[in-house]
Amino acid sequence: MFSPNPQFAAAQAVLRKLREEGHQAYLAGGCVRDMLLGRDPKDYDVATSAIPDVVLDLFPRTFAVGAHFGVVLVAAEFDSQSTLTEVATFRSDGAYSDGRHPDAVRYTTSAEEDVQRRDFTINGLLLDGLAVGLSDSGDTLASLRDSVLDHVGGLADLDSGVIRAIGDPIRRFEEDHLRMLRAVRFASRFEFEIEPATQSAMCALTPKIHGVSNERIRDELTRMLTEGHARRAFELLDFTGLLAEVLPEVTKLKGVAQPPQYHPEGDVWIHTLMLLDQLEHGCSMTLAWGALLHDIGKPATFQPPSGPGDRIRFNGHVEIGVRIGADICRRMRFSNDETAQILALIQNHMRFADTPHMKAATLKRFFRLERFPEHLALHRMDCMASSGNLDHYEFARERYETMPAEEVRPTPLLTGRELIAEGYQPGTAFKTMLHAVEEAQLEGSIHSCEEALALIRSQFPLPSAPMTAKTE
Repeated sequence: MFSPNPQFAAAQAVLRKLREEGHQAYLAGGCVRDMLLGRDPKDYDVATSAIPDVVLDLFPRTFAVGAHFGVVLVAAEFDSQSTLTEVATFRSDGAYSDGRHPDAVRYTTSAEEDVQRRDFTINGLLLDGLAVGLSDSGDTLASLRDSVLDHVGGLADLDSGVIRAIGDPIRRFEEDHLRMLRAVRFASRFEFEIEPATQSAMCALTPKIHGVSNERIRDELTRMLTEGHARRAFELLDFTGLLAEVLPEVTKLKGVAQPPQYHPEGDVWIHTLMLLDQLEHGCSMTLAWGALLHDIGKPATFQPPSGPGDRIRFNGHVEIGVRIGADICRRMRFSNDETAQILALIQNHMRFADTPHMKAATLKRFFRLERFPEHLALHRMDCMASSGNLDHYEFARERYETMPAEEVRPTPLLTGRELIAEGYQPGTAFKTMLHAVEEAQLEGSIHSCEEALALIRSQFPLPSAPMTAKTE
C-alpha cells in the first residue's frame, strides 16, 4: 500500500479547504492509479469545480502556471518540507490545432465531463482523498476502491492490465501526439497490454509523432529506458511502428547478423534488446542511452565473411557509431554533458578486451574516464548479452576498485614553471614534455621532481649555445 508523506498531507489540506468552501475536489490522474496499484505516487494532483481565480484567492501561496488551462500550483510546508500541489479546474477542451494544447477550454462543474478529456482510462480515475487515512498498522481505514469515482471503466482496466484510450482513440491521439509514446511507456512500466482499438489508432497515426518536439520525445524515451522495462518498451515501439519514426537508426539493427562464435544470441537488434533488458529501474539516463546506442554503427560497417575461415566483421563500427550517436544526441537536444558521456560510452565500449595487456599508464588513463562505473556497467551488460564471459569485466573491475586514487590521478611532478626555470621556452612542446613525465610517473619509473627533470634533460635536451668567433 502507498505510504503517506508530506505531499499527500498537502494534497489532503487542499482538498479539505476546497470542500469547506463548497467546491467539489478529488485526487485525480496518475496518483490515483498508482495508489490503487500499491505504488507510491510521485506527486498528488487535485481536480476541482473551483475556477482558477477562486483557487488563487483561497490559498496564501499560489502560482498560476497554467491558468489559461485551469491549472494552479498551491505551495505549502509540511513536516519542514516544501510541497507543491497542482490544482486543475474541471474542464472540457476544444480542438487541439497544435497537437498538444487545446485551442480553448471551457470550465465545467461536472467531474464526469472533466475526465472524458484525459488520455487513458487508468488515468481517468478520481479519488475522495479525504476518505483515505491510515491506521497505526499502515492499513487503509477506508477502502481505496470504495472511494473511487470511475466514469471511464478505469478500475476494470487496472484489474485486467489494459491501456485503453478514453473515448475515441483517434481523437485522443490527435489531441496530443505524445500520448502514443505514453501508451507504450505505461504498458511497459505496468506490464499491461494495449487495447486493440487503441493500438490500431497508434499504428495508423505514427507519422503524427513528428509534430511533437524532439525534447518531449527524448524525455519520454528516457523514461522508458530508465523505468526498468526498457526491452518491452522498445519491442512495443517497434511493433507499433513508432520506433521507425523516432529512432530510425535503431530499426536498422534488425536483421544485421553477427559472428555466432562471439554473439550466439543473434542479430544486433536482439543483442541490443538483451542489454536493455538488464537496465535497472532508476539507472542513469546516459548509461541507458549508451546501452541503446553502443552498437549503432554496426549496420553501416557490416562485412560478410570474405571466404572459408573468415567471419562477419564490423571494422570501424565504433567510430561510425560515435558519429551516428552524435547526430541522434544533437537531434534529441541532449545537453553537452549528456552528449559527451553517451558518446564516450560508445567510443570506449570495445576497449575492455585490451585491459589485461594495457601498460599501467594506459590502464590508469582508462580509469580516468568520466563516470567510469558506467563504462564498467555497460561492458558487463554487453558481455551478458553475448558470450557471457566476464573475464575482462572482472579484471577491470578488480583493478579499478583496488587501485588507490592517488595512483590513478597522482599529483604532477612537474609544471611549466619548472620547465621555464630549467631554461625551456614556453610553447607547444611543453604539452609533449609534461605528457612524457606523466607517462613515466603512471608507469612507476619516476617518483620525484628531480627524477622528472632528469628525464626531461635526457629526452628533450636544450640546444647548445652557438659558438662565437674570437677577435684580436
